Amino acid sequence: MEEILHLINEMSPYLLLGFFLAGLMHAFIPGQYYTKYLSKKSFRSVINAALFGIPLPLCSCGVIPTAMSLRKEGASKGATTSFLIATPQTGVDSIIATYSLMGLPFALIRPVAALVTAVFGGVLANVTDDTKEGNEDVSAAECQSGRCNREVASSTTFLQKIGIALHYAFVDMMQDIGKWLVVGLIIAGLITVFVPSEVFQVFRGNTFASMILVLCIAMPMYLCATGSIPVAVALMIKGLTPGAALVLLMAGPACNFASMLVVRKVLGTKSLVTYLASIVVGAICFGCLIDFLQFNGYVDFLSQLTYGMSCCTEPDSLFSWLCTGLLCVLLINALVISKIRNKKSTKTELTMDTKIYHVEGMNCNHCRMAAEKALQGVPGVTSASVDLASKEAHVTGTASEEALCKAIDEVGFKLTK
Repeated sequence: MEEILHLINEMSPYLLLGFFLAGLMHAFIPGQYYTKYLSKKSFRSVINAALFGIPLPLCSCGVIPTAMSLRKEGASKGATTSFLIATPQTGVDSIIATYSLMGLPFALIRPVAALVTAVFGGVLANVTDDTKEGNEDVSAAECQSGRCNREVASSTTFLQKIGIALHYAFVDMMQDIGKWLVVGLIIAGLITVFVPSEVFQVFRGNTFASMILVLCIAMPMYLCATGSIPVAVALMIKGLTPGAALVLLMAGPACNFASMLVVRKVLGTKSLVTYLASIVVGAICFGCLIDFLQFNGYVDFLSQLTYGMSCCTEPDSLFSWLCTGLLCVLLINALVISKIRNKKSTKTELTMDTKIYHVEGMNCNHCRMAAEKALQGVPGVTSASVDLASKEAHVTGTASEEALCKAIDEVGFKLTK
């Protein structure tokens, strides 16, 4: 228990700061800013997509509907692939949290690795893409669901945007990654306490074997960019190489079975192969680079682990305990109180004209918002709301079920009665 508490105290000030900065980005950077520079089938659009995606705090499931929306509004296949690769690997919150536990070198190399890997994957996707440059014109329905809504959002006042930023940071984002963050912290503490160091001795200094092990474990399962940090630190303390830890931080958040299925469905099998190959090759190359720097004495990544070096030797400060307390309160509000409140409000809004559908494939609030926006943009829909917990969509209006299904399908989900 002491290990877990110390780990949380190390991360909590940085997590709160990262969440807040992510909320400010969400509220103050217009959505059309991202789509404006991604439409060309060019090297510049690929780089722009990676640069836009790196600071965004989107998980591997939340990035899917966002990327599909960008594709729908004109982003090239290469830019979409680049965005899909770069975004879930990092985020302003995870970069700051990486610095808090793993030091400055890891915090710097992580976004650089995401950028290079994303650009490689995006360029490869453009080279292998046989379609003509440019997508179809944006329809009126798409304008209703995307660009027009963004124009309305831009008219909000400064104080309203601050409110949006705080709600997004400390409610929406915490609902998305809070559970996985807690799971990651607990797993890290359990590994530190119960896993003998001898278990990983066989991997000490063996870069390739470490990376293959990590890839086999991390790629199929869901790992959030921030929640994977304490797990990587705990494994490094037990003997896993720093390069293998970077592979975990890159491959784990960037892909899982759910995201693979959606990428194949929307972008095609060729793009899925490009997507996975870029992540694997990029992670292994940068992992080998880190281990080369570590084993040859250029950079000592192990000495930068503030958690491993200070655990149980230095008392945690009052400030860190206060931050941990605030973080716990915000997590309880986001994961328990807000969900109960949202469930009650959804039930009271139902009318006789409301049709209830089930939305398959949603895993976070970004998924929910994308599905809700898609339904609201269908001609004939007067109101639409989506509940993440129950996976239900409540739609009022004259729109046909076929039109609703098509709208949901375009953002990577499936609508059933």
